[in-house]
Amino acid sequence: MSADGRGRAAPGLSRRAVLGGAGAGLAVGAAGGVWGGRASAHAPAAGTTLGGARVPFHGARQGGIVEPAQARVEWAAFDLLASTRRDGLVALLRGWSAAAARMAAGEPAAEGENQIALDAGPSSLTVTFGFGATLFDRAGLADRRPAALAALPAFPGDALDPARSDGDLWVQVGADDTLVAVHALRVLMRLATGLAAPRWLMSGFARTPGATPHPMTGRNLMGQVDGTNNPRPQDEGFAATVFATGPDWMNGGSYVVLRRIRMLLEGWDTLPPDRQERIVGRRKSDGAPLSGGPDAVERTPVDLAATHEDGTLAIAPDAHVRLAAPASNGGAAMLRRGFSFHDGLLPDGSPDAGLLFAAYQADPARGFVPVQQRLSRGDGLSRYLRHEASALFAVVPGAPEGGYVGQQLLEG
Repeated sequence: MSADGRGRAAPGLSRRAVLGGAGAGLAVGAAGGVWGGRASAHAPAAGTTLGGARVPFHGARQGGIVEPAQARVEWAAFDLLASTRRDGLVALLRGWSAAAARMAAGEPAAEGENQIALDAGPSSLTVTFGFGATLFDRAGLADRRPAALAALPAFPGDALDPARSDGDLWVQVGADDTLVAVHALRVLMRLATGLAAPRWLMSGFARTPGATPHPMTGRNLMGQVDGTNNPRPQDEGFAATVFATGPDWMNGGSYVVLRRIRMLLEGWDTLPPDRQERIVGRRKSDGAPLSGGPDAVERTPVDLAATHEDGTLAIAPDAHVRLAAPASNGGAAMLRRGFSFHDGLLPDGSPDAGLLFAAYQADPARGFVPVQQRLSRGDGLSRYLRHEASALFAVVPGAPEGGYVGQQLLEG
Protein backbone atom coordinates (compact mmCIF):
# COMPACT_ATOMS: atom_id res chain seq x y z
CA MET A 1 0.00 0.00 0.00
CA SER A 2 1.09 3.55 -0.56
CA ALA A 3 1.78 6.13 2.12
CA ASP A 4 -1.90 7.18 2.28
CA GLY A 5 -3.31 3.68 2.26
CA ARG A 6 -3.97 3.52 -1.46
CA GLY A 7 -3.08 0.53 -3.54
CA ARG A 8 -4.21 -1.49 -6.51
CA ALA A 9 -5.39 -5.00 -5.99
CA ALA A 10 -7.04 -7.87 -7.75
CA PRO A 11 -8.18 -11.21 -6.40
CA GLY A 12 -5.18 -13.51 -6.06
CA LEU A 13 -2.59 -10.75 -6.44
CA SER A 14 -0.13 -10.49 -3.60
CA ARG A 15 1.01 -7.13 -2.31
CA ARG A 16 4.50 -7.87 -3.63
CA ALA A 17 3.14 -8.70 -7.08
CA VAL A 18 0.99 -5.58 -7.09
CA LEU A 19 3.79 -3.21 -6.14
CA GLY A 20 6.49 -4.92 -8.15
CA GLY A 21 8.55 -6.30 -5.29
CA ALA A 22 10.25 -4.81 -2.30
CA GLY A 23 12.13 -1.62 -3.09
CA ALA A 24 11.18 -1.68 -6.76
CA GLY A 25 8.21 0.66 -6.99
CA LEU A 26 8.25 4.32 -7.98
CA ALA A 27 11.85 4.42 -9.01
CA VAL A 28 12.91 7.75 -10.35
CA GLY A 29 14.77 10.24 -8.44
CA ALA A 30 16.80 13.21 -7.90
CA ALA A 31 19.85 11.32 -9.02
CA GLY A 32 17.90 10.00 -11.97
CA GLY A 33 17.53 13.41 -13.53
CA VAL A 34 14.64 14.81 -15.56
CA TRP A 35 13.32 11.38 -16.36
CA GLY A 36 10.10 10.06 -14.98
CA GLY A 37 10.43 6.43 -13.98
CA ARG A 38 8.30 3.49 -14.89
CA ALA A 39 7.48 1.73 -11.66
CA SER A 40 8.44 -1.90 -11.81
CA ALA A 41 6.04 -4.14 -13.67
CA HIS A 42 3.72 -6.32 -11.65
CA ALA A 43 2.63 -9.55 -13.30
CA PRO A 44 -0.74 -11.05 -12.35
CA ALA A 45 -0.77 -14.26 -10.40
CA ALA A 46 -2.00 -17.46 -12.02
CA GLY A 47 -5.74 -17.47 -12.54
CA THR A 48 -6.15 -13.70 -12.45
CA THR A 49 -6.15 -11.03 -15.12
CA LEU A 50 -4.27 -7.76 -15.36
CA GLY A 51 -7.56 -6.06 -16.16
CA GLY A 52 -8.96 -6.93 -12.76
CA ALA A 53 -6.55 -4.69 -10.83
CA ARG A 54 -8.30 -1.73 -9.21
CA VAL A 55 -7.24 1.53 -7.58
CA PRO A 56 -10.02 3.12 -5.46
CA PHE A 57 -10.95 6.61 -6.62
CA HIS A 58 -12.02 7.94 -3.22
CA GLY A 59 -9.42 8.58 -0.56
CA ALA A 60 -7.41 11.20 1.27
CA ARG A 61 -5.16 11.65 -1.78
CA GLN A 62 -5.86 11.34 -5.47
CA GLY A 63 -4.74 8.25 -7.34
CA GLY A 64 -2.13 8.47 -10.06
CA ILE A 65 0.59 10.00 -7.86
CA VAL A 66 2.22 7.30 -5.75
CA GLU A 67 0.77 4.19 -7.41
CA PRO A 68 2.92 2.29 -9.91
CA ALA A 69 2.73 4.07 -13.25
CA GLN A 70 0.51 2.29 -15.73
CA ALA A 71 1.24 1.23 -19.30
CA ARG A 72 -0.79 4.09 -20.84
CA VAL A 73 -1.42 7.69 -19.88
CA GLU A 74 -3.65 10.37 -21.35
CA TRP A 75 -3.16 14.01 -20.39
CA ALA A 76 -5.73 16.66 -21.20
CA ALA A 77 -6.00 20.33 -20.27
CA PHE A 78 -9.27 22.25 -20.38
CA ASP A 79 -10.25 25.91 -20.28
CA LEU A 80 -13.57 26.96 -18.77
CA LEU A 81 -16.00 28.55 -21.20
CA ALA A 82 -16.65 32.25 -20.68
CA SER A 83 -20.19 31.43 -19.58
CA THR A 84 -19.10 28.96 -16.88
CA ARG A 85 -19.32 30.32 -13.36
CA ARG A 86 -18.42 28.69 -10.07
CA ASP A 87 -21.64 26.68 -9.97
CA GLY A 88 -20.82 25.30 -13.42
CA LEU A 89 -17.34 24.33 -12.26
CA VAL A 90 -18.87 22.55 -9.26
CA ALA A 91 -21.22 20.65 -11.57
CA LEU A 92 -18.33 19.66 -13.81
CA LEU A 93 -16.15 18.40 -10.98
CA ARG A 94 -19.10 16.53 -9.44
CA GLY A 95 -19.78 14.81 -12.74
CA TRP A 96 -16.13 14.05 -13.38
CA SER A 97 -15.59 12.64 -9.89
CA ALA A 98 -18.69 10.43 -10.03
CA ALA A 99 -17.78 9.05 -13.45
CA ALA A 100 -14.15 8.47 -12.47
CA ALA A 101 -15.21 6.58 -9.34
CA ARG A 102 -17.48 4.28 -11.32
CA MET A 103 -14.89 3.60 -14.03
CA ALA A 104 -12.17 2.93 -11.43
CA ALA A 105 -14.46 0.24 -10.02
CA GLY A 106 -14.90 -1.31 -13.46
CA GLU A 107 -18.46 -0.06 -13.85
CA PRO A 108 -20.03 1.88 -16.76
CA ALA A 109 -19.49 5.60 -16.39
CA ALA A 110 -23.19 6.31 -16.84
CA GLU A 111 -26.35 4.72 -18.12
CA GLY A 112 -26.34 4.59 -21.89
CA GLU A 113 -22.63 5.37 -22.35
CA ASN A 114 -20.90 3.51 -25.16
CA GLN A 115 -19.23 0.93 -22.88
CA ILE A 116 -16.39 0.28 -25.33
CA ALA A 117 -14.17 -0.77 -22.43
CA LEU A 118 -16.81 -2.64 -20.44
CA ASP A 119 -15.19 -6.07 -20.88
CA ALA A 120 -11.64 -4.86 -20.24
CA GLY A 121 -11.86 -4.44 -16.48
CA PRO A 122 -10.63 -1.31 -14.67
CA SER A 123 -7.00 -2.19 -15.52
CA SER A 124 -5.63 -0.12 -12.61
CA LEU A 125 -7.43 2.97 -13.90
CA THR A 126 -6.63 6.22 -12.11
CA VAL A 127 -8.02 9.67 -12.87
CA THR A 128 -6.16 12.65 -11.42
CA PHE A 129 -7.37 16.27 -11.50
CA GLY A 130 -5.35 19.48 -11.27
CA PHE A 131 -6.21 23.19 -11.06
CA GLY A 132 -4.24 25.80 -12.99
CA ALA A 133 -3.50 29.32 -11.79
CA THR A 134 -5.98 30.83 -14.27
CA LEU A 135 -8.84 28.75 -12.86
CA PHE A 136 -8.83 30.80 -9.68
CA ASP A 137 -9.51 34.02 -11.58
CA ARG A 138 -12.23 32.49 -13.74
CA ALA A 139 -13.97 30.87 -10.78
CA GLY A 140 -13.86 34.01 -8.60
CA LEU A 141 -11.25 32.51 -6.29
CA ALA A 142 -8.27 34.76 -7.00
CA ASP A 143 -7.84 35.50 -3.28
CA ARG A 144 -7.38 31.77 -2.62
CA ARG A 145 -4.79 31.07 -5.29
CA PRO A 146 -1.72 29.62 -3.54
CA ALA A 147 1.67 31.25 -3.96
CA ALA A 148 3.08 27.90 -5.13
CA LEU A 149 1.09 28.32 -8.38
CA ALA A 150 3.23 31.31 -9.39
CA ALA A 151 4.34 31.04 -13.02
CA LEU A 152 7.47 29.00 -13.61
CA PRO A 153 10.52 31.03 -14.65
CA ALA A 154 11.87 30.83 -18.18
CA PHE A 155 14.66 28.29 -18.53
CA PRO A 156 17.52 28.54 -21.04
CA GLY A 157 16.83 26.41 -24.09
CA ASP A 158 13.06 26.24 -23.64
CA ALA A 159 11.06 26.24 -26.88
CA LEU A 160 7.58 26.21 -25.40
CA ASP A 161 4.41 26.14 -27.47
CA PRO A 162 1.70 28.16 -25.66
CA ALA A 163 -1.05 26.18 -27.39
CA ARG A 164 0.23 22.99 -25.71
CA SER A 165 0.95 24.55 -22.32
CA ASP A 166 -0.98 25.60 -19.21
CA GLY A 167 -4.77 25.44 -18.86
CA ASP A 168 -7.49 25.98 -16.26
CA LEU A 169 -7.96 22.29 -15.50
CA TRP A 170 -5.82 19.21 -16.03
CA VAL A 171 -6.86 15.58 -16.19
CA GLN A 172 -4.49 12.62 -16.09
CA VAL A 173 -5.94 9.23 -17.01
CA GLY A 174 -3.73 6.18 -16.49
CA ALA A 175 -4.51 2.51 -17.13
CA ASP A 176 -2.76 -0.72 -18.05
CA ASP A 177 -5.03 -1.07 -21.09
CA THR A 178 -5.07 1.61 -23.78
CA LEU A 179 -8.76 1.12 -24.54
CA VAL A 180 -9.66 1.68 -20.89
CA ALA A 181 -7.60 4.90 -20.73
CA VAL A 182 -8.91 6.34 -24.00
CA HIS A 183 -12.48 5.45 -23.11
CA ALA A 184 -12.20 7.19 -19.73
CA LEU A 185 -10.81 10.33 -21.37
CA ARG A 186 -13.65 10.38 -23.89
CA VAL A 187 -16.18 10.12 -21.09
CA LEU A 188 -14.63 13.07 -19.26
CA MET A 189 -14.47 15.15 -22.44
CA ARG A 190 -18.14 14.50 -23.11
CA LEU A 191 -19.08 15.51 -19.57
CA ALA A 192 -17.23 18.81 -20.08
CA THR A 193 -19.41 19.80 -23.03
CA GLY A 194 -20.95 23.22 -22.46
CA LEU A 195 -18.74 23.93 -19.45
CA ALA A 196 -15.10 23.59 -20.56
CA ALA A 197 -13.27 23.14 -23.85
CA PRO A 198 -10.20 20.96 -24.43
CA ARG A 199 -7.02 23.03 -24.69
CA TRP A 200 -4.52 20.27 -25.50
CA LEU A 201 -4.19 16.48 -25.40
CA MET A 202 -1.10 14.27 -25.02
CA SER A 203 -0.70 10.48 -24.93
CA GLY A 204 2.15 8.43 -23.49
CA PHE A 205 3.14 4.86 -22.84
CA ALA A 206 5.42 2.78 -20.65
CA ARG A 207 6.32 -0.86 -20.28
CA THR A 208 3.30 -3.09 -19.82
CA PRO A 209 3.18 -4.80 -16.41
CA GLY A 210 4.36 -8.39 -16.76
CA ALA A 211 6.29 -7.74 -19.97
CA THR A 212 9.59 -8.65 -18.28
CA PRO A 213 10.36 -11.92 -16.49
CA HIS A 214 10.94 -10.10 -13.21
CA PRO A 215 10.37 -6.53 -11.96
CA MET A 216 12.77 -4.11 -13.65
CA THR A 217 13.23 -0.38 -13.91
CA GLY A 218 12.02 0.74 -17.32
CA ARG A 219 13.95 2.37 -20.14
CA ASN A 220 13.28 5.58 -22.01
CA LEU A 221 13.46 6.05 -25.77
CA MET A 222 17.17 6.80 -25.49
CA GLY A 223 17.61 3.25 -24.25
CA GLN A 224 18.70 4.30 -20.77
CA VAL A 225 17.50 2.62 -17.60
CA ASP A 226 15.34 5.42 -16.31
CA GLY A 227 14.15 5.95 -12.79
CA THR A 228 16.51 4.31 -10.35
CA ASN A 229 16.45 6.72 -7.43
CA ASN A 230 12.95 8.15 -7.32
CA PRO A 231 11.90 8.87 -3.73
CA ARG A 232 9.67 6.09 -2.39
CA PRO A 233 6.76 6.27 0.06
CA GLN A 234 8.75 4.38 2.69
CA ASP A 235 11.63 6.86 2.55
CA GLU A 236 12.08 9.31 5.40
CA GLY A 237 10.81 12.72 4.36
CA PHE A 238 8.81 11.39 1.40
CA ALA A 239 5.56 13.11 2.37
CA ALA A 240 7.30 16.41 3.06
CA THR A 241 8.92 16.25 -0.39
CA VAL A 242 5.77 15.41 -2.34
CA PHE A 243 2.69 16.65 -0.45
CA ALA A 244 1.66 20.16 0.53
CA THR A 245 0.54 21.06 4.05
CA GLY A 246 -1.41 24.22 3.24
CA PRO A 247 -3.48 26.18 2.60
CA ASP A 248 -6.14 24.09 4.35
CA TRP A 249 -7.85 22.96 1.15
CA MET A 250 -4.47 21.81 -0.26
CA ASN A 251 -3.35 19.89 2.84
CA GLY A 252 -2.37 16.49 1.45
CA GLY A 253 -2.41 17.68 -2.16
CA SER A 254 0.59 18.20 -4.41
CA TYR A 255 1.87 20.48 -7.16
CA VAL A 256 2.69 18.91 -10.51
CA VAL A 257 4.97 20.35 -13.17
CA LEU A 258 4.37 18.90 -16.63
CA ARG A 259 6.88 19.05 -19.47
CA ARG A 260 6.74 17.63 -22.98
CA ILE A 261 10.37 16.88 -23.73
CA ARG A 262 11.28 15.92 -27.29
CA MET A 263 14.39 13.78 -27.61
CA LEU A 264 16.70 14.46 -30.56
CA LEU A 265 17.02 10.75 -31.19
CA GLU A 266 18.71 10.90 -34.57
CA GLY A 267 21.71 12.65 -33.03
CA TRP A 268 21.67 10.60 -29.85
CA ASP A 269 21.56 7.29 -31.71
CA THR A 270 24.78 8.11 -33.56
CA LEU A 271 26.78 8.37 -30.32
CA PRO A 272 28.77 5.31 -29.19
CA PRO A 273 27.43 3.72 -25.99
CA ASP A 274 30.39 4.87 -23.88
CA ARG A 275 29.73 8.48 -24.89
CA GLN A 276 26.05 8.12 -24.02
CA GLU A 277 27.03 6.66 -20.65
CA ARG A 278 29.37 9.55 -19.89
CA ILE A 279 26.62 12.08 -20.67
CA VAL A 280 24.14 10.34 -18.38
CA GLY A 281 26.56 9.07 -15.72
CA ARG A 282 25.28 5.48 -15.72
CA ARG A 283 26.00 2.30 -17.65
CA LYS A 284 23.52 1.70 -20.41
CA SER A 285 23.42 -2.06 -19.92
CA ASP A 286 22.13 -2.10 -16.36
CA GLY A 287 21.87 1.47 -15.09
CA ALA A 288 24.76 1.14 -12.63
CA PRO A 289 26.51 4.45 -11.80
CA LEU A 290 29.88 5.01 -13.43
CA SER A 291 31.28 5.83 -9.99
CA GLY A 292 30.72 2.30 -8.72
CA GLY A 293 33.29 0.33 -10.69
CA PRO A 294 32.75 -2.94 -12.55
CA ASP A 295 30.89 -4.60 -9.67
CA ALA A 296 28.30 -1.85 -9.33
CA VAL A 297 24.62 -2.58 -9.84
CA GLU A 298 21.74 -0.26 -10.64
CA ARG A 299 21.06 0.71 -7.03
CA THR A 300 24.68 1.22 -6.03
CA PRO A 301 24.72 4.76 -4.58
CA VAL A 302 26.16 7.43 -6.84
CA ASP A 303 29.49 8.72 -5.52
CA LEU A 304 29.99 12.21 -6.93
CA ALA A 305 33.50 12.42 -5.47
CA ALA A 306 34.80 9.18 -7.04
CA THR A 307 37.73 9.53 -9.44
CA HIS A 308 39.61 7.41 -11.96
CA GLU A 309 43.27 6.50 -11.45
CA ASP A 310 44.28 9.57 -13.45
CA GLY A 311 42.36 11.81 -11.07
CA THR A 312 39.47 12.64 -13.39
CA LEU A 313 35.94 12.43 -12.02
CA ALA A 314 34.18 9.11 -12.57
CA ILE A 315 30.92 11.06 -12.97
CA ALA A 316 31.72 13.80 -15.47
CA PRO A 317 31.23 17.45 -14.42
CA ASP A 318 28.37 17.85 -16.91
CA ALA A 319 26.84 14.37 -16.42
CA HIS A 320 23.11 14.36 -15.98
CA VAL A 321 23.10 12.44 -12.68
CA ARG A 322 25.61 14.87 -11.15
CA LEU A 323 23.68 18.01 -12.01
CA ALA A 324 20.31 16.52 -11.03
CA ALA A 325 21.42 15.08 -7.68
CA PRO A 326 19.98 16.62 -4.49
CA ALA A 327 23.56 17.23 -3.31
CA SER A 328 24.02 19.51 -6.31
CA ASN A 329 20.77 21.39 -5.74
CA GLY A 330 20.57 22.17 -2.04
CA GLY A 331 18.59 18.99 -1.35
CA ALA A 332 15.87 19.74 -3.92
CA ALA A 333 13.91 16.62 -4.82
CA MET A 334 10.60 15.61 -6.38
CA LEU A 335 8.59 12.52 -7.29
CA ARG A 336 8.68 12.02 -11.03
CA ARG A 337 6.46 9.97 -13.30
CA GLY A 338 7.41 9.78 -16.95
CA PHE A 339 5.91 8.24 -20.07
CA SER A 340 7.37 7.97 -23.54
CA PHE A 341 5.58 9.43 -26.55
CA HIS A 342 6.04 8.79 -30.27
CA ASP A 343 3.81 11.03 -32.35
CA GLY A 344 5.03 10.31 -35.89
CA LEU A 345 7.45 12.43 -37.89
CA LEU A 346 8.29 16.11 -37.98
CA PRO A 347 8.42 17.96 -41.33
CA ASP A 348 12.17 17.31 -41.57
CA GLY A 349 11.59 13.56 -41.19
CA SER A 350 12.95 13.28 -37.65
CA PRO A 351 10.86 11.47 -35.03
CA ASP A 352 8.49 13.50 -32.88
CA ALA A 353 9.26 11.41 -29.83
CA GLY A 354 10.42 11.81 -26.27
CA LEU A 355 9.10 12.01 -22.73
CA LEU A 356 5.95 13.25 -21.03
CA PHE A 357 7.40 14.25 -17.70
CA ALA A 358 5.45 14.92 -14.50
CA ALA A 359 7.11 16.08 -11.27
CA TYR A 360 5.09 16.07 -8.04
CA GLN A 361 6.30 18.15 -5.11
CA ALA A 362 5.17 20.11 -2.09
CA ASP A 363 6.45 23.38 -3.61
CA PRO A 364 7.84 23.80 -7.16
CA ALA A 365 10.08 26.63 -5.97
CA ARG A 366 11.94 24.11 -3.78
CA GLY A 367 11.68 21.12 -6.13
CA PHE A 368 11.50 21.39 -9.90
CA VAL A 369 12.69 24.99 -10.33
CA PRO A 370 16.20 24.79 -8.81
CA VAL A 371 16.91 21.41 -10.43
CA GLN A 372 15.78 22.53 -13.88
CA GLN A 373 17.71 25.79 -13.60
CA ARG A 374 20.89 23.84 -13.00
CA LEU A 375 20.21 21.28 -15.71
CA SER A 376 19.34 23.89 -18.33
CA ARG A 377 22.66 25.69 -17.77
CA GLY A 378 25.14 22.83 -17.80
CA ASP A 379 23.66 19.39 -18.42
CA GLY A 380 25.43 17.55 -21.24
CA LEU A 381 22.18 15.77 -22.00
CA SER A 382 20.37 19.04 -22.74
CA ARG A 383 21.97 19.12 -26.20
CA TYR A 384 19.75 16.18 -27.09
CA LEU A 385 16.50 17.48 -25.55
CA ARG A 386 13.92 20.14 -26.38
CA HIS A 387 11.38 21.25 -23.78
CA GLU A 388 8.35 22.03 -25.95
CA ALA A 389 5.42 22.39 -23.53
CA SER A 390 5.03 23.21 -19.87
CA ALA A 391 2.32 23.53 -17.24
CA LEU A 392 1.86 23.76 -13.48
CA PHE A 393 -1.22 22.56 -11.61
CA ALA A 394 -2.38 22.20 -8.03
CA VAL A 395 -3.38 18.56 -7.57
CA VAL A 396 -5.88 18.95 -4.77
CA PRO A 397 -6.48 16.23 -2.16
CA GLY A 398 -8.72 13.29 -2.94
CA ALA A 399 -12.48 13.13 -2.57
CA PRO A 400 -14.30 11.27 0.20
CA GLU A 401 -17.16 8.90 -0.57
CA GLY A 402 -20.07 11.01 -1.76
CA GLY A 403 -17.87 14.06 -2.37
CA TYR A 404 -15.99 15.46 -5.34
CA VAL A 405 -12.45 16.59 -6.04
CA GLY A 406 -11.96 20.25 -5.13
CA GLN A 407 -15.00 20.42 -2.87
CA GLN A 408 -13.15 21.92 0.07
CA LEU A 409 -11.84 24.78 -2.10
CA LEU A 410 -15.11 25.51 -3.86
CA GLU A 411 -17.45 25.14 -0.90
CA GLY A 412 -15.14 25.75 2.06
